[in-house]
Amino acid sequence: MEKRSAGLLMFRRRGSELEVFLVHPGGPFWAKKDAGSWMVPKGEYVDGELPLGAARREFQEETGFEAKGEFIDLGSVKQASGKLVRAWAFEGDCDPQKLISNFCTIEWPPRSGRMIEIPEVDRGAWYSLSAARSAILKSQQPFVDVLATKLQIIQVVK
Repeated sequence: MEKRSAGLLMFRRRGSELEVFLVHPGGPFWAKKDAGSWMVPKGEYVDGELPLGAARREFQEETGFEAKGEFIDLGSVKQASGKLVRAWAFEGDCDPQKLISNFCTIEWPPRSGRMIEIPEVDRGAWYSLSAARSAILKSQQPFVDVLATKLQIIQVVK
């Protein structure tokens, strides 16, 4: 069975601009990667678990912020790993400096047998829609585009 994740894309309005909140994964693999490595806070869910409920749980675990309000379905994408990711958007605000992530244990370096504890997310930031398209994982770019369409935001990217 393919792995499935669910996530939330928080957005806010700054005048006529729309901004989205993205997170950067923690750990040594991602430490020196920036452009194209940011993502929607997300996590796996199991059979019988409602994807939106899992997305809300994962958002809070990875950021420390509560997700509430109206949720806009952004659909699903398949990542390069084959994982299917479903996402929703909601309007909110937060201070990225106050982000608090949970930790997980990974084997590092790979196949070394050495286990280390890392934060799932090492930082978060607000991005304009055009900047988000460059910052986010390529497979998750459709979430930004669907949000813009659903909110009828038209921006010319130069």
